[in-house]
Amino acid sequence: QVQLVESGGGLVQAGGSLRLSCVASGRTFGTYTMGWFRQAPGKEREIVAAIAWSVSNTYYSDSVKGRFTISRNSARNTVWLQMNSLKPEDTAVYYCAAARTFQPSNVMAYDVWGQGTQVTVSS
Repeated sequence: QVQLVESGGGLVQAGGSLRLSCVASGRTFGTYTMGWFRQAPGKEREIVAAIAWSVSNTYYSDSVKGRFTISRNSARNTVWLQMNSLKPEDTAVYYCAAARTFQPSNVMAYDVWGQGTQVTVSS
């Protein structure tokens, strides 16, 4: 069974940092694009960042560019999202997802999803 398991969420004050992890099991995701999405209450799920299997190709939404960094270790089937300078508007459930092609912001391109991890940023 293919699984993505996120961890690292929590409560942090504005300006603080968190590092999210996503571990894949049941399949080798070395050639997959890995993405981080988030969904706040009452809002649609949105792309945060994505990284292609080649690692050199990354994508960031404008709202997190310069503050968040996505990275991966394909041999360990793990992808991370380092989040710095967190803001209250970053509060959401963060999801890890895998896609066979590099279409970062296309939710439909991702066919495997984790269960999500809550990130809460207090002001």
